[in-house]
Amino acid sequence: MRLLAVRGENLTSLAAPFELRLDAPPLATAGLFAITGPTGAGKSTLLDAICLALFDALPRLSDVENQSEIGDPAAPAERRLRYADPRGVLRHGAGAGHAEVEFQGRDGRFYVARWDVWRARKRAGGALQPQTVTLTARETGARIGDKRTDTLAEVSDRLGLRFD
Repeated sequence: MRLLAVRGENLTSLAAPFELRLDAPPLATAGLFAITGPTGAGKSTLLDAICLALFDALPRLSDVENQSEIGDPAAPAERRLRYADPRGVLRHGAGAGHAEVEFQGRDGRFYVARWDVWRARKRAGGALQPQTVTLTARETGARIGDKRTDTLAEVSDRLGLRFD
């Protein structure tokens, strides 16, 4: 498995669309590189984007008590969010966001895994909708997997890795 690119938009500190090409110079030939920058620059968000697109999960939230909630406790249940919910990385004030990873699988083929989240009517004040996860064969554009759980299993199979 080899990561080729990481893309996204409206994830925590990264509002504008971003793309990090790992298969183009200078990173393609670097062998080893470091992600550096000041607090809030988006270093962790890049890693979050990889985990969201490939596994629909975030390592920094995996140990969080699943029952803890953020937001107004008086709000209706559909307007509250559990702290460990990965949809919480959607940037404040954004109606939609995504994370995408392009990779070469252990089978040698190329794939694009994508995680999307949005609010109702893609408005910043709308209720969060269930996130979607897709896997696409880059060469043919064919979708792989039907439901989210099937798609995540297909991603893990092609990666040869699980989130754990």
